[in-house]
Amino acid sequence: MPALFLIVVIDLIGFGIVIPLLPFYAERFQATPDVVALLMATYSFTQFISTPIWGRASDRLGRRPILLLSLAGAVASYTWLAYANSLWMLFAARALGGMMAGNISAAFAYVADITTPKDRAKGMGLVGAAFGLGFVIGPAMGGILAGPDPLTADYRTPALAAAGLSLTALVLALIILKESLSPEIRARLAQQPVQSRLAMFIEVLRRREIELLIGITFLATFVFAGVEAVFAMWSERTMGWGPEQNGYLFAFVGVLGALVQGGLMGRLARRFGEANLIVQGAVALTIGLVALPFSHTLAFLLPAMIFLVYGFSICTSSLNSLISVQVGEDEQGKVLGVTRSASTLARVAGPAWAGFLFTVLGKNWPFFGGAVVMIGVVLLGLWVRRQRANTS
Repeated sequence: MPALFLIVVIDLIGFGIVIPLLPFYAERFQATPDVVALLMATYSFTQFISTPIWGRASDRLGRRPILLLSLAGAVASYTWLAYANSLWMLFAARALGGMMAGNISAAFAYVADITTPKDRAKGMGLVGAAFGLGFVIGPAMGGILAGPDPLTADYRTPALAAAGLSLTALVLALIILKESLSPEIRARLAQQPVQSRLAMFIEVLRRREIELLIGITFLATFVFAGVEAVFAMWSERTMGWGPEQNGYLFAFVGVLGALVQGGLMGRLARRFGEANLIVQGAVALTIGLVALPFSHTLAFLLPAMIFLVYGFSICTSSLNSLISVQVGEDEQGKVLGVTRSASTLARVAGPAWAGFLFTVLGKNWPFFGGAVVMIGVVLLGLWVRRQRANTS
């Protein structure tokens, strides 16, 4: 676990570096808010296509080879991003990055391999904490390297730094990461016929015990991804922020995510249970969304972000834990791959929807619209809690 945690953190620092810069990078090429949101969604679109394939491949070939291949792809995509000189090249570089992003599903499957069902929530929370730490250091680093003014910002240096970090993670994975999936399981899975992506989806989503959980995962991620896609443009128009200020804010978000998922998730799950945490997280996320449009100063913005990040962190970690404990060890990669695909599809639809609302109705409407969706998630979470209570 420590080796995987270190590798994922380093890689996601690189991922975090470019996130707060992309909206301003695209606007340099005259992109409108809805086009910026589509750029943010492009990575997730190609990741949606590839994630089930990577997940199943990790069942057959092992987690380690998939992690290595995806890290190499990240190096190539960030390098291309650094030298983009037109809007289409930005889209192409992000598309390549998403297509090669097999490290996420492989990392979650790795955790499932090496943890017991009792400790699964804590393990998933640690991977989530790696995401959080990536978003602590990465955005702040990217903002500092780019500078505070979107008109004069340096976008090449942060992208090259991201490429260097992914290369570092690749080297570390080659040296210290051991395979988590036993040869016996890989051999057994290798004898099974290869399924198409559609067949994987149909097979997994027919299982009543997890289809609703995957649906809730989609909706919560749909809303949060929309916020991520438009926040930099919202802060620029509302508070006059540029890449550096947004980088610090995203770093603050990363600290919160790391504290919640890495430090609190295990204890919260033992005390309240994952089903209760889904409801609690959905309510907190809704509160944050409603408060965000009225947060015109930093003093009001930070509490809104605390509710937002706390809610999303405990909701999604609990959902991943509930899904993973309901499948066998030889299905972890496939099922978690489909779950990640649902999340990445939400990261396609969410930004596109938020960008449309931003452009047509105004800068605050992505948050109001997200709050309406989250009310539905609260109701679905209550249904899950009721089902769990009836079967326990």
